[in-house]
Amino acid sequence: MRYFTLIFLFFFTTTLFSQDLLTKKKVYGTVTNGTTSLALPNANIININKVKGSTTDSRGSFEIDADVNDTLHITMIGFQSLRVRVTNDWIKNGSAKLILTEKAIALEEVKIKRYNLTGYLEVDTKLIPEEENFRYSISGLPAAYEMGDRSPNAFSRVMNSIFNPADMLYNFFGKKPKELRRLKEMKKDDTVKNLLETKFDRETICILLGVTKNEIAEILQHCNYSEAFIQTANDLQILDAISQCYEQYKVLKK
Repeated sequence: MRYFTLIFLFFFTTTLFSQDLLTKKKVYGTVTNGTTSLALPNANIININKVKGSTTDSRGSFEIDADVNDTLHITMIGFQSLRVRVTNDWIKNGSAKLILTEKAIALEEVKIKRYNLTGYLEVDTKLIPEEENFRYSISGLPAAYEMGDRSPNAFSRVMNSIFNPADMLYNFFGKKPKELRRLKEMKKDDTVKNLLETKFDRETICILLGVTKNEIAEILQHCNYSEAFIQTANDLQILDAISQCYEQYKVLKK
């Protein structure tokens, strides 16, 4: 009986160990410059399916949790972003070489809007438009956040969107429950969080949530965020704003 128990424990622990190996897979790779073939350090890699992030080291190498058919999104300033799918061959071979192509950067025309100020305080204060933006700051972040739910009419705006089936906000949140449930997961991974904090192009958010840049702007407008916030906030602030609006939507829907 004692021998039988030992054999059973051996097979039981072996099975658990094997299952653990199957569930915890990693892929390895190197990111290089397509023009110079040199390694690219500090490139960002995000597993879109698992919302996990990684960065390349000084030799352009990285490792990240991934399963077969997961999609990796690779980005770096000055280079075209790249999306690749994890295959069985990649996992079996142990590593893959990924090549990024440099962007052809062209400076766009910058238009500066000015107010025709007179120098008289009473007159100038009437010329400059007032923006009722409610903002708060977080220690360590250079820019402030805008409190959409504290803005005028924000509550009624979300309430109306719930009871109006044709409203864009209602349709968006209702059709993408799987993506939106991952909003909190996106901020748990420090690499993803730090990346979003430094980006302003909305590209990563669009890929993670499966939306377009125009849809992001429409969502925030329906949640009563100002145009100034939508244009100037970093991607982490935009993510927080969408998450906050979604939590409000879930409460009101119940």
